[in-house]
Amino acid sequence: MPRIPADQYVSQVRKPDDIDQFWEDVLAATARIPLAPESRYDPLRSSADVEVHEIFFTSLDDVRIAGWYALPRERSGPLPGLLQVPGYNMEPPVPKPWARKGYAALSVAPRGKLRSNRQFNPGYPGLLTYGIVDRNTYSYRGFYMDACRGVDFLIGRDEVDAHRIGVTGHSQGGGLTVSTAALRPEIKAAAAGAPYLCGYIDAIELTDAYPYQEINDYLRQNPHRRQQVTDTLAYFDGINLAHRINCPIIVSVGLQDSTCPPETGYAMFNAIATPHKQIYGYDGHGHDANNHHHAAIIDQFMAQHLQP
Repeated sequence: MPRIPADQYVSQVRKPDDIDQFWEDVLAATARIPLAPESRYDPLRSSADVEVHEIFFTSLDDVRIAGWYALPRERSGPLPGLLQVPGYNMEPPVPKPWARKGYAALSVAPRGKLRSNRQFNPGYPGLLTYGIVDRNTYSYRGFYMDACRGVDFLIGRDEVDAHRIGVTGHSQGGGLTVSTAALRPEIKAAAAGAPYLCGYIDAIELTDAYPYQEINDYLRQNPHRRQQVTDTLAYFDGINLAHRINCPIIVSVGLQDSTCPPETGYAMFNAIATPHKQIYGYDGHGHDANNHHHAAIIDQFMAQHLQP
């Protein structure tokens, strides 16, 4: 039987009644932890037009998080802040291209990434199912907070205009873009590419690709825990967080994406609260979501909403 068009898909994901209270409690617990930011100038990665700093801050569970922070050398006033969040298997890039466009750009390495794995290191594969039977132990509870604390880092910088902060990422970075925009009202613009972490329970039936197959691998070994897994993931699903997004947002999906099924991207997009939203569905494209073309749209979108 052929699949229905992605934009007509009806998700089986159900929103917990207490999802907002759960995340307000997690955010409050995180806020009680001193950020303790550090910044070290990195001459090797800096250039004539961009200065690069290796940065660190403390997140939920007192886990120390690393990142790269890039600034244009020539600046006359407060800069818009741009948080870049990474994919599942990738290490965060040094965000010099964003700095060259006039942003104070932070590329954060959530727990488990190479420079943030001293205290937490479930591995890849492994991250997606670590602590998956309890919402209070699930890996993405801290992972989401690590991205949110990147917002705190930017807000605390003298050179950043705290009223002009955006977030962007692709794949897992797209999912983190959704969760960060949902959980941090300070975000004023968001661009999510091929968003992962949306429709987990849908995706494990729609695709046989990894990383989502980590969940099926786990359930094959632990079939008696399916309901616990479903209940936990509901609190972290971008579809269930999208109602909290009030900033302008754009989403891109590849209509032939076998890693993050486009159905899940559309289901998340349809749940977004703000009317200031737009989705770009790219036929003939997989997980790249036509990023070669779409990157220019992201540039224009961020400039429209963040640049003076």
